[in-house]
Amino acid sequence: MTGVPRRRMVPAYLATGGRTRPGTAGFERLTVLHAAGTEPPPALHELEDEHRRLWELLQPGALTVVESAAHLRLPVSATVFLAADLVEAGCLRARAPIPRAQQTDRSIVERLLVGLRTLR
Repeated sequence: MTGVPRRRMVPAYLATGGRTRPGTAGFERLTVLHAAGTEPPPALHELEDEHRRLWELLQPGALTVVESAAHLRLPVSATVFLAADLVEAGCLRARAPIPRAQQTDRSIVERLLVGLRTLR
Protein backbone atom coordinates (compact mmCIF):
# COMPACT_ATOMS: atom_id res chain seq x y z
CA MET A 1 0.00 0.00 0.00
CA THR A 2 1.62 3.19 -1.12
CA GLY A 3 0.67 6.58 0.23
CA VAL A 4 -0.60 5.20 3.53
CA PRO A 5 1.73 5.95 6.45
CA ARG A 6 2.75 2.83 8.29
CA ARG A 7 2.00 2.84 11.96
CA ARG A 8 4.96 2.12 14.15
CA MET A 9 3.86 -0.36 16.76
CA VAL A 10 5.37 0.32 20.17
CA PRO A 11 4.13 -2.14 22.76
CA ALA A 12 2.69 -0.29 25.74
CA TYR A 13 4.95 -2.13 28.16
CA LEU A 14 8.02 -0.71 26.37
CA ALA A 15 6.75 2.87 26.46
CA THR A 16 5.88 2.54 30.15
CA GLY A 17 9.11 0.82 31.15
CA GLY A 18 7.16 -2.20 32.39
CA ARG A 19 5.35 -0.19 35.08
CA THR A 20 1.73 -0.79 35.88
CA ARG A 21 0.93 2.55 37.54
CA PRO A 22 2.11 6.07 36.67
CA GLY A 23 4.09 7.91 39.33
CA THR A 24 1.65 10.84 39.37
CA ALA A 25 -1.98 10.10 40.15
CA GLY A 26 -4.97 11.95 38.75
CA PHE A 27 -4.35 11.81 35.01
CA GLU A 28 -7.45 11.39 32.89
CA ARG A 29 -7.93 11.13 29.15
CA LEU A 30 -8.91 14.81 29.04
CA THR A 31 -6.15 16.13 31.30
CA VAL A 32 -4.63 19.13 29.52
CA LEU A 33 -0.85 19.06 29.03
CA HIS A 34 1.50 21.88 28.06
CA ALA A 35 5.26 22.31 27.98
CA ALA A 36 6.83 23.99 31.00
CA GLY A 37 9.23 26.05 28.87
CA THR A 38 10.64 26.60 25.41
CA GLU A 39 14.12 25.24 26.11
CA PRO A 40 14.56 21.50 26.70
CA PRO A 41 15.10 20.98 30.43
CA PRO A 42 18.15 18.92 31.46
CA ALA A 43 15.88 16.20 32.84
CA LEU A 44 14.52 15.62 29.33
CA HIS A 45 17.88 14.32 28.13
CA GLU A 46 17.81 11.54 30.72
CA LEU A 47 14.45 10.21 29.50
CA GLU A 48 13.48 8.05 26.53
CA ASP A 49 12.83 9.25 22.96
CA GLU A 50 9.08 8.92 23.47
CA HIS A 51 9.27 11.46 26.31
CA ARG A 52 11.15 13.89 24.06
CA ARG A 53 8.59 13.41 21.28
CA LEU A 54 5.74 14.24 23.67
CA TRP A 55 7.54 17.35 24.96
CA GLU A 56 8.22 18.54 21.39
CA LEU A 57 4.62 17.88 20.40
CA LEU A 58 3.42 20.20 23.18
CA GLN A 59 5.77 23.08 22.32
CA PRO A 60 3.29 24.95 20.07
CA GLY A 61 0.47 24.70 22.61
CA ALA A 62 -1.61 22.56 24.93
CA LEU A 63 -3.22 19.22 24.07
CA THR A 64 -5.18 16.69 26.05
CA VAL A 65 -3.68 13.30 26.88
CA VAL A 66 -5.89 11.57 24.33
CA GLU A 67 -4.96 14.06 21.57
CA SER A 68 -1.29 13.61 22.40
CA ALA A 69 -1.65 9.83 22.22
CA ALA A 70 -3.21 10.11 18.77
CA HIS A 71 -0.39 12.32 17.49
CA LEU A 72 2.27 10.01 18.95
CA ARG A 73 0.41 6.91 17.75
CA LEU A 74 0.63 5.38 21.20
CA PRO A 75 -2.05 3.92 23.46
CA VAL A 76 -3.62 6.46 25.81
CA SER A 77 -2.49 4.40 28.79
CA ALA A 78 1.15 4.60 27.65
CA THR A 79 0.85 8.34 27.04
CA VAL A 80 -0.41 8.80 30.62
CA PHE A 81 2.84 7.23 31.85
CA LEU A 82 4.98 9.45 29.61
CA ALA A 83 3.11 12.59 30.68
CA ALA A 84 3.36 11.65 34.37
CA ASP A 85 7.12 11.16 34.02
CA LEU A 86 7.50 14.55 32.34
CA VAL A 87 5.36 16.31 34.96
CA GLU A 88 7.49 14.77 37.73
CA ALA A 89 10.66 15.91 35.93
CA GLY A 90 9.30 19.46 35.61
CA CYS A 91 9.18 19.34 31.79
CA LEU A 92 5.38 19.49 31.48
CA ARG A 93 2.49 20.99 33.35
CA ALA A 94 -0.87 19.28 33.61
CA ARG A 95 -4.25 20.59 34.65
CA ALA A 96 -7.56 18.90 35.17
CA PRO A 97 -10.08 19.05 32.35
CA ILE A 98 -12.60 21.88 32.41
CA PRO A 99 -15.77 20.53 34.03
CA ARG A 100 -18.96 20.45 32.01
CA ALA A 101 -21.22 23.43 32.43
CA GLN A 102 -24.46 22.97 34.31
CA GLN A 103 -27.70 23.03 32.37
CA THR A 104 -29.38 26.42 32.28
CA ASP A 105 -32.91 26.60 33.62
CA ARG A 106 -35.12 26.72 30.52
CA SER A 107 -37.71 28.99 32.17
CA ILE A 108 -35.06 31.71 32.72
CA VAL A 109 -34.04 31.58 29.06
CA GLU A 110 -37.68 31.76 27.94
CA ARG A 111 -38.35 34.79 30.21
CA LEU A 112 -35.22 36.48 28.83
CA LEU A 113 -36.40 35.86 25.27
CA VAL A 114 -39.86 37.31 26.07
CA GLY A 115 -38.20 40.36 27.65
CA LEU A 116 -35.99 40.92 24.62
CA ARG A 117 -38.97 40.68 22.27
CA THR A 118 -40.87 43.34 24.27
CA LEU A 119 -37.96 45.79 23.80
CA ARG A 120 -38.72 46.10 20.09
